[in-house]
Amino acid sequence: MPEPESIMRRIRDHESGKRRPDDEYAELYCRVYGLSEQVLFGGDDTDELGDEIDAIELARRAAASDVGGETLERLEMAVDDLAAAYPNTRPAELLYRVKRHLTYVARLLDGRKTLAEHRRLLVAGGWLSLLGATCHIDLRQYPAATARLRTAAQLAHHAEHPEIAAWCVETEAWKVLTDGDYQTAVTLSQGAQAIAPRTGSAYIQATAQEGRAWARLGASAETRDALARVHKMVSPMPVPDRPEHHYRYDPAKSDAYTATTLAWVGDPAAVDCARQVLERLESSDDGGPRPRRAASARLDLALALLVAEELEEAGHIAMEAMANGLLVPSNYWRVAEVVTQVEARGVSAGRDLREAYQELCPAPARREISG
Repeated sequence: MPEPESIMRRIRDHESGKRRPDDEYAELYCRVYGLSEQVLFGGDDTDELGDEIDAIELARRAAASDVGGETLERLEMAVDDLAAAYPNTRPAELLYRVKRHLTYVARLLDGRKTLAEHRRLLVAGGWLSLLGATCHIDLRQYPAATARLRTAAQLAHHAEHPEIAAWCVETEAWKVLTDGDYQTAVTLSQGAQAIAPRTGSAYIQATAQEGRAWARLGASAETRDALARVHKMVSPMPVPDRPEHHYRYDPAKSDAYTATTLAWVGDPAAVDCARQVLERLESSDDGGPRPRRAASARLDLALALLVAEELEEAGHIAMEAMANGLLVPSNYWRVAEVVTQVEARGVSAGRDLREAYQELCPAPARREISG
């Protein structure tokens, strides 16, 4: 066997895209990420990604500059494209693309550049690191997520970019919420609001996240206060040019958060709200369908239906959410919550739901929720 240091170097080369794994290693990566070898190491998607970076690099060389305005503009466009791809792309696939772009940003940071160019590179690297952390959380890869969040926060500090800094804290709040630490999620959400620009998306998102955390704590008054603040901020907002962009707040997104929050706090109004959100997410309006968000919306609807005592439909909707293959590991605890409640109430579909959940979620990753 090779020495551990040699294996670590090889893995770093694989994950940075510098070196393609040998066949036996490639198969192991495909098993871990749940993706085909074509997608990870040589299919059409990765060819297109290499072409995109090569095109940016060619433009940089043509401009006879280590960085240059055109290179930065194209890089910034690529960052926006990746953020817009988040709702419709599997986390492992998007993470691979993000890592490739981060490698390119790191190379540019080593070159000659003006102070303004340096800052723009830091900002691009900050957004990419933040998006990478979000993908890691979706995959429940928490140590990697923490490392990328720290990097994003560092880059935001050096670039003096409070919007990225606030998103880092809000993303940490989301991470601890998915892990069941609701009080810390409240504290972090409020901390994100304290540093976020009042006109930016991070401030709205952190307020919505605070409401969700209060709902999990059963604090009805605080939950409704947060929802009211979000509604006041988003009601005059126009739909952004790219509503699917993960870091540009879409007013329709507040409806999805409202549905989640009302379902968690046990409000019967969550049913109608969740139905409307699901219909919108599956329509062609406002940027087109968002399949991954629709899968999460089904979990909101299932939980809301349980509150309304519509037990059979709740089981049916939960089964649909699991069957489409779009739920990510950060959703598994929410699936467990619905399954456990369906079983506890003696719904006929309970056994089928439990089997579907066990098939969806490997045993080491399961989080059981008591009803």
